[in-house]
Amino acid sequence: MTDFDATRAMFHLPEGVIYLDGNSLGPLPRGAEARVAKAMRDEWGEMLITAWNKAGWMEQPRRVGDRIARLIGAEPGSVVMGDTLSIKVFQALAAALALNPDRRVILSDTGNFPSDLYMAEGLVQMLGDGYELRTVAPEALEGAIDASVAVTLITEVDYATGRKHDMKRLTDAAHAAGAVTVWALAHSAGALPVDLAGCNVDFAAGCTYKFLNSGPGGPAFIYVAPRHAERARPALAGWLGHAAPFDFEPSYRPGAGVERMRVGTPPVLQLVALEAALDVWEDVTVDDLRARSLELSERFIAGVEAACPDLALASPRDGAARGSQVSFRHPEGYAIMQALIARGVIGDFRAPDILRFGITPLYIGTAEIDTAVRILGEIMAGGLWDRPEYRTRAAVT
Repeated sequence: MTDFDATRAMFHLPEGVIYLDGNSLGPLPRGAEARVAKAMRDEWGEMLITAWNKAGWMEQPRRVGDRIARLIGAEPGSVVMGDTLSIKVFQALAAALALNPDRRVILSDTGNFPSDLYMAEGLVQMLGDGYELRTVAPEALEGAIDASVAVTLITEVDYATGRKHDMKRLTDAAHAAGAVTVWALAHSAGALPVDLAGCNVDFAAGCTYKFLNSGPGGPAFIYVAPRHAERARPALAGWLGHAAPFDFEPSYRPGAGVERMRVGTPPVLQLVALEAALDVWEDVTVDDLRARSLELSERFIAGVEAACPDLALASPRDGAARGSQVSFRHPEGYAIMQALIARGVIGDFRAPDILRFGITPLYIGTAEIDTAVRILGEIMAGGLWDRPEYRTRAAVT
C-alpha cells in the first residue's frame, strides 16, 4: 500500500498554499534542489566537458527513459528523453505516416491540445500531396476511423475537461482499419495507469513537468513500439539520433532502435531534476495512486456541487472516464480562479470558461480538498470574485 504521507513529505509545498495545479506544473521535489546543485558543482564544475563520459550524461536520455517506461507500461529500451512534447509529437506523426505511405489522413479530435493539432497542421502543410488533418468531436472519434486514415493522433486525457479516451478500444479500432496510432500522454503519465505495450500502441509522447514533477520546461519523452523501432524514420534527424554521432559523417544514418528519436543535446540539468523527481515513485503503486485520485476527486466534486450551485461540472461524472483533474464551468471563470489564488488555493483557468483543478495524491489529501471547497464556496456565495483586479488577464492563465 502506497504511503501518501511519505510522498507528501518529499515535496516543497509553500506554507499556506493548497496546490491544485500539478496537472500544469508539478511542485518542487525536495531532492531535486540538492541533486541539481551536486551535478552543477561536482559534474559540470569539476569534470567540465569530461562529464559527458565520466558522469554518464550521454546515456542519460535512455537511462531516464527506462524509468519513465515503468510508469507507462512500456517495454524496457522503448522510451527516450529529450526536446519538447511538440517536437516529439511531430517526430511520432512523421514516422507513423511513413509506415503507412498509401494513406494521407491524420485523424484527431476537436478536444485535443491545440499544440498537438498545430504540429499536425504544420506537418501536413509541409508534406502537401493531399495530406490532411481531419478532426471530429471526441465522442465521434471511433466512428471516424476508416480506411482513409493513416494515423490517429489522440491525447488520452483532455487537457481542459479531464475526459479520458479508452486507449485499448481506440487502438484496436485503428489497427482494425489499418491505421497507425500516436498517443499523447501529457495528462496521463504519472496520473493514472497506462499500458502502452498491453494496448499495442505504436507511438506515444508525453511531457514530464506536470504529474512527473520535473520542473518548468522539463524534457519530453517518446515511445516507439519495439516492432517499429528499426523501421521508424525520424523526420527530425538530429546528430544525437545518428548511429555514430562523433564520427561526424556528412549524411544521416539512424541509430539503433528508439535512440534514433534523439535530436539535439540533452538538457542535462533538467534531466537530473527529473531523476530526483522520479525517486518519489520508487515506492508508489500507480493503481494505488489512481484509487486515491478517484476518491479525492469524488469528494471534491460532491463538495463543490453542494457549496457552489452556480458552477457546472465540465468533467465526466463517471470517474472511469476521467483523468486526475476536475473542471467546472462558469462565465466568470477567470476572475473566480484569481480570487481563489488570492486566498491560497492554486488551480488554473482554460478559455473560454473552465476552472481546472489537478488532483494529485502524491501531495494532496482530504484536508486540502475540504479547505479548497470551503474557500471556493465562500468566494461564490459572497461574490468575492467580482473585483477589477481579478478580471485583468495575465500572460499565463
